[in-house]
Amino acid sequence: MSLTNKTQDMPLPPDPNAPRPTIESGPPATTPAGRLPINTRTGQPIQPRPQPGYYPGFSTLSQQKFWDEATRRVVLARVNNPPPIRFFTPDEARLMRAVIERVLPQDDRDEAHRVPILNYIDDRLYHNRIDGYRYEDMPPDREAHRLGLQAIERIAQTMYGQPFIALPPDQQERVLKTIHDVEPPAAHDIWRQMSIQRYWMLLVQDVVDAYYAHPYAWDEIGFGGPAYPRGYMRLEGGKPEPWEVAEQRYEWSGPLWAVSNEYGPIGAGHETITPGQEGTH
Repeated sequence: MSLTNKTQDMPLPPDPNAPRPTIESGPPATTPAGRLPINTRTGQPIQPRPQPGYYPGFSTLSQQKFWDEATRRVVLARVNNPPPIRFFTPDEARLMRAVIERVLPQDDRDEAHRVPILNYIDDRLYHNRIDGYRYEDMPPDREAHRLGLQAIERIAQTMYGQPFIALPPDQQERVLKTIHDVEPPAAHDIWRQMSIQRYWMLLVQDVVDAYYAHPYAWDEIGFGGPAYPRGYMRLEGGKPEPWEVAEQRYEWSGPLWAVSNEYGPIGAGHETITPGQEGTH
């Protein structure tokens, strides 16, 4: 499945001879602890922190003195001045935020270091920034997102009799999985207006793009930010730059109830489509 769970624990290297804990249950999805990822070595929830990921201590912003002024201004604005919500209505924004929290959870981050994904998706749609092409079975992105939110709400009502934002996270994920699997129990009139698979790819791509355009996400993946004007020195052999830090991997799992713990291709069991540029301009 294309939902994304991320974590941040940095334990010592595991003892290969040590017995592994048996993890059969965990806190319910309705509790804050139940939404945390799991350290599979200890079986314990991984607590939020300012910097998740495999590169502890790395800071993209520590490299800003090597950027030119225009680059520095753009990057710092992403941290200090996220755009306001102007495209989505208040009700749409609340629903979209809840959807985003399940597509790419940030429970591994403390509140001060969460990436404002919704703001940047809203800003793209408000300014109508597009990729330069559109699939013939899709409406414009603005319309697609609004139709998608309507469909998500109707599926939630059909499955659980409540608004999507009132559902616990595990039920929210099951709602979204019906779209991922191309088996929605409701809103069939909407899916006649646009491809359900392409809508899912649009939604996930927008979420991922907004997240990984942010310096906090760069810290998470050890990305040193813009190479201009300094440039990169070590282009072969996978060697790190002098300002980078060594990767420290760890074992983790999403919350035990999370649908995203199991991978499945989009539209499994149905005719699938792959991204391409066969759309209309």
